[in-house]
Amino acid sequence: MTTEEWLGSENQLGMDIWTRKYRNNGEDFESWVQRISGGNEEIGKYIKEKKFLFGGRILSNRGLNKQGRKVTYSNCYVIAPPEDNIESIFDCAKKLARTYSYGGGCGIDISKLSPRGAKINNAAKETSGAVSFMELYSLVTGLIGQNGRRGALMISIDCSHPDVPEFIELKTDLEKVTKANISIRVHEDFMEAVKKNQEYTLHYTRETTGEVIEKKVNARELFRRITETNWDYAEPGALFWDRITSWNLLSNTKEFSYAGVNPCAEEPLPAGGSCLLGSVNLAEFVQNPFTEEAFFDFEGLKECVGASVRALNEVLEEGLPLHPLEEQRESVEQWRQIGLGIMGLADALLKLGLTYGEEDAVEMCDKIGFAMADTAIAASAKLAKEKGAFPKCNVDEIMSTPFFLANTTEKTRELVNKYGLRNSQLLTIAPTGTLSTMLGISGGIEPVYANYYVRKTESLHGTDVYYKVYTKIVEDYMKQHNLKEDKELPDYFVTAMTLDYRQRIDMQSIWQKHIDASISSTVNVPNSFTVEETESLYLYAYEQGLKGITIFRDGCKRVGILNTEQKEEKKEKKITAGEGLKRGEILLVTDDVVGKKRKLMTGCGSLHCIALFDPHTGALLETYLSKGSTGGCNNFMVGLSRMISISARGGIDIETIVDQLNSSGSCPSYTARRVTRKDTSKGACCPMAVGNALMDMYKEMQEELSQKEQGKDSIKPKKAPKPKAVTPVEETDKMYCPECGEPLVFEEGCNICKNCGWSKCH
Repeated sequence: MTTEEWLGSENQLGMDIWTRKYRNNGEDFESWVQRISGGNEEIGKYIKEKKFLFGGRILSNRGLNKQGRKVTYSNCYVIAPPEDNIESIFDCAKKLARTYSYGGGCGIDISKLSPRGAKINNAAKETSGAVSFMELYSLVTGLIGQNGRRGALMISIDCSHPDVPEFIELKTDLEKVTKANISIRVHEDFMEAVKKNQEYTLHYTRETTGEVIEKKVNARELFRRITETNWDYAEPGALFWDRITSWNLLSNTKEFSYAGVNPCAEEPLPAGGSCLLGSVNLAEFVQNPFTEEAFFDFEGLKECVGASVRALNEVLEEGLPLHPLEEQRESVEQWRQIGLGIMGLADALLKLGLTYGEEDAVEMCDKIGFAMADTAIAASAKLAKEKGAFPKCNVDEIMSTPFFLANTTEKTRELVNKYGLRNSQLLTIAPTGTLSTMLGISGGIEPVYANYYVRKTESLHGTDVYYKVYTKIVEDYMKQHNLKEDKELPDYFVTAMTLDYRQRIDMQSIWQKHIDASISSTVNVPNSFTVEETESLYLYAYEQGLKGITIFRDGCKRVGILNTEQKEEKKEKKITAGEGLKRGEILLVTDDVVGKKRKLMTGCGSLHCIALFDPHTGALLETYLSKGSTGGCNNFMVGLSRMISISARGGIDIETIVDQLNSSGSCPSYTARRVTRKDTSKGACCPMAVGNALMDMYKEMQEELSQKEQGKDSIKPKKAPKPKAVTPVEETDKMYCPECGEPLVFEEGCNICKNCGWSKCH
């Protein structure tokens, strides 16, 4: 089989994703399947049938350790929470850095750190608080990466911690903790106080001194502030912690405790725990799709689930020595967590003719979820018979848990009672954005985001042409039924923005009933959604038994979301030097140029940027860069300025030049200075800063020419405008894919590009 045969010859996007993210060193498809399956022919068959895929780290990394590469097969880890001392705080940062260098994301909880104002015995006299160290962990996340993959971080704090009000407000500053997601561990006593409009005590006892810090707050007002900031900034998320700790296979195991959650919150884990992921594609188990005879192949699903559990255990064993830290190797060996999930749910429901969120769809999900849970537990018990139970396995404690009792048949209980379990954690629903985009299906348990997306192309005559790109499942249905327009689709083709939001919660709730870990999922709501509606949805999610919730409002200040409606765009002619130049011709620069200058501050120090513009068109002609006394490598600056100048004089427009400069990546020294001194120019490295300065001067030049044309000849050059606060519309407009430039969609707690498959989480 070839990649084209696997994904479909028309699926160029899927083939591009496979080539760019998962293929290694030119291997062909069959060699790739052999590598990632580890020689397991059964799971290799399911991969070829598109019924199962491992998580992204396995697809890209499995077997590469034999080539001397430092890799891990786990997507994410939870680091042991830092203790309340400076050594532990910085040890935690070191562990983050090491884990990121292997390609793993991390979660940490800061609830053990003293709140602001606690007395300490050093020169500071009192601590700056738990929240103050979040910037340190965010900085480490931004600095360390592997093969272009940025680190991912989740920071959580308990709702009873005295610094919670500060934690809530932190990310309303768009410049703070930019490399981390944040969530609050919400407890039942707090939620009951919210419903009764009662006072709630924030408290912390410092072990080293015995100092007790307490604050009284109104629970409803604090909860309201959580929902307000989520409405406006998409954070913090809510982790319903008592549900997390009580609904799993270890809820009765006294020596076990969760230390935190991974970056997308679908994996609560102990200290050192990791998530080893794989997903079953439910869409491939629907027989006779889009017909009255359509049915779901439950027996086929059970066989696939059993094979998937075995395959993930093989990867776990093979990857055990590859974890970055000793505490991770020890934790995984003792508890042996795997995370089997799903993707393609929305496609499966459409193939069955069911409406996502309606009662019959929820009932179908209940049946599928139970079949998955019961089969996975039974498969783990059979593995325990062959290879032994996980070392910390206590059969009586497991079999008495509410989750086990609700998700097993009598036959499965007999197996577990006799052999125990090979794994302490089995099921999770993780983000599958890149995987599902590659296969052309819906991700996780998410509904179809939109039936189509508007794309723009430029015709031979220079005019913009807009056209619809239909989502694959929609396209398949339209072809099978000879439909010409999406308005002819049946009513059950609902999308994320047309769903009733409570139905969206109902779907997550029924799946959480059968998932022993958690679910990465996003409730997308329109810009018109109010704070009151957001608060109500949070309460509904709590009442329905969710382990966590992410609400994303279209156009909020934190990040943008893909808009399916066509935007009116003003077509601007690109201004270039020497219009009409032939290939290879370079424009000579005369003396009547207009010069502008900017002083930049980079990670290495000061940098001076001079730009020369055409006095008639305002086109960029020349650039001169020189460093200050501490501004880095002058030879590099000279070379960069020469290349910018030759590009401009060769007829390349400034937008294209700046776009290339902005693709340079992030510089560690630049990031460090931004955090410590907060005086860097706009950008993430020297080339980016230069590009932003050139565009600023270019716009200033165009404005001056425009005013001159209106008769205002005597114009003094204006100073560079001061940075202004970003408005919701401006921020939304800026959220485009860093690889292809198309707008991003926010699904499963992650930014995803539907055009090229880029994902912040993969």
